[in-house]
Amino acid sequence: MKKTLDEIAKAIQGRVVGDGALLIKGIGSIKDAGPGDLTFLANPKYLPLAAKTGASAIIVGKDVLIEGKTVVQTEDPSAAFSRVVFMIKEDFTPRIKGVHPSAVVDPSAEIGEGAGIGPCVVVEKGAKIGRRTVICAGCYIGQKTSVGDDTLVYPNVTLRENVTVGSRVIIHSGTVVGADGFGYAMVDGVHHKIPQMGTVVIEDDVELGACVTIDRARFDKTFIGQGTKIDNLVQIGHNAHVGRHCIIIALAGVAGSCHIGDHVIVAGQAGMGGHLNIGDGAVIAAQSGVIKDVPPGAKMFGTPAKEYRTAVREMGLVSRLAEYVAQIESLEKRIKALEERTR
Repeated sequence: MKKTLDEIAKAIQGRVVGDGALLIKGIGSIKDAGPGDLTFLANPKYLPLAAKTGASAIIVGKDVLIEGKTVVQTEDPSAAFSRVVFMIKEDFTPRIKGVHPSAVVDPSAEIGEGAGIGPCVVVEKGAKIGRRTVICAGCYIGQKTSVGDDTLVYPNVTLRENVTVGSRVIIHSGTVVGADGFGYAMVDGVHHKIPQMGTVVIEDDVELGACVTIDRARFDKTFIGQGTKIDNLVQIGHNAHVGRHCIIIALAGVAGSCHIGDHVIVAGQAGMGGHLNIGDGAVIAAQSGVIKDVPPGAKMFGTPAKEYRTAVREMGLVSRLAEYVAQIESLEKRIKALEERTR
């Protein structure tokens, strides 16, 4: 990239304070950027680093100034910087066209106009692949599975039978959608498999990270709502419902038949028990274990998860237990001494 700062500011609806003619050749972090680079400042705690950065210019918030530095003032520095990254980054998005000779596509499968089927892909009987959708090398598309338009499926993804994936979905490598739900019945001391006859429905604009597993329902469907983003190594159990525009971060687990509302945030390593209701807009903090329903808008933390402020206060008290024990022991000694004197 070689653009003037004025050109970049215009593209991100920013305002240059300083030398708009600066030629920007690259981007970098506030710590590592050098001459010719553009960086950004979104968190005020990094202001001391901004004053020392080697970058030629910094994207900052509205009305922010840094002495001795040329800045581009924006409403949202992080979002503006992301737009700059998309402007300049080398695009490695797979652009497969047509069906690779090594792919195995059942004659009954429907391949949409402009779709790409990569090397060693298997597309089973009755499957449907949408227009301009790309299925990369080594993927498996099961019988009667439907994938919408403009979807990108990275290598080595498995979409089992009778699964529905919407349009503009991104699925990263290693993910499995539609594996059997984990259901067994104990009969005479032996675990017997319960058939999982349902499906998985993934709506439009969802992104699934690497090695996500979404189990098919016992009956009806496991559901992932429009615009939801799921990080790597997340497990979604059978018959779970994840609402629209949720964020579920790495290593989280959602047990079977758990219902998560819209705009919910589930932080890393958090777990939700089965048959729970997580209300719209709730936030589940990292490593929390949810064992009861969560009301809309609540912020929960801890195991078992409690209202955030209550949980933090209790953790603070627990951290002082040794101090409290010492105080109690001291008081007991003083009481005993007083009792002996009054005998």
